[in-house]
Amino acid sequence: MTIGEKVSYIKGLAEGLALDESTKEGKILAAMLDVLSDIAENLKEVDDELNDIADVMTDMEESVADLEDIVYDIDDDDDEDYDDDDDFDDDLGELYETTCPACSNTIRFDYEQAAAGAMDCPNCGQHLEFELDEDDAE
Repeated sequence: MTIGEKVSYIKGLAEGLALDESTKEGKILAAMLDVLSDIAENLKEVDDELNDIADVMTDMEESVADLEDIVYDIDDDDDEDYDDDDDFDDDLGELYETTCPACSNTIRFDYEQAAAGAMDCPNCGQHLEFELDEDDAE
């Protein structure tokens, strides 16, 4: 039973009791039933809106998944072969790692970024400077 149906049921009970709205108690009960009806109606509208939003979100998730497939050139057959343990870092070449002294964020970057000698922390924006050892330059 929905809230609206429950409120309608209570209103029916009140009508069956033949509440006298000219008394103080009757006026209060009638006003309370009106408020309950308004609340039930608003809740139904909110529920309908949430359902619409959920539908839109589902459509958006599907669209994003389709775009990911296109951008990353993923076939549906590739999903079966995917392994969480795949090491994608091999495709990027050697990676370097540093820790930001300001926010303790671990930052990974490639040789070109390391050779530049400086970068901003992507987490907090702190300017970081570093240099490659001679072994790293080879």
